[in-house]
Amino acid sequence: MRRVRFVVVGRVQGVGFRACTQAAAREFGLVGFVQNRADGAVEGQAEGDERAVAGFVEWLHQGSPYSRVDRVDVEDLAVVAAEVAFDVRRRG
Repeated sequence: MRRVRFVVVGRVQGVGFRACTQAAAREFGLVGFVQNRADGAVEGQAEGDERAVAGFVEWLHQGSPYSRVDRVDVEDLAVVAAEVAFDVRRRG
């Protein structure tokens, strides 16, 4: 199991990026969340099988059809193993 925090920078708000990210994460069988940030980036956390997380991170570099991904920052976190879904969250 692996958990990562990701931050995606570029044109990633207002272009369906969070919904597509949620769909991709669910296809990879991951749990976690994605949300918009006040600075225009999108951030989240994803957890699951090591290979699935790697595939998801690769997907993040391409993004949704109308997005433009300039940069993806990824850092490893401790596994939580308590979530059951991958959700879209509102910026808090």
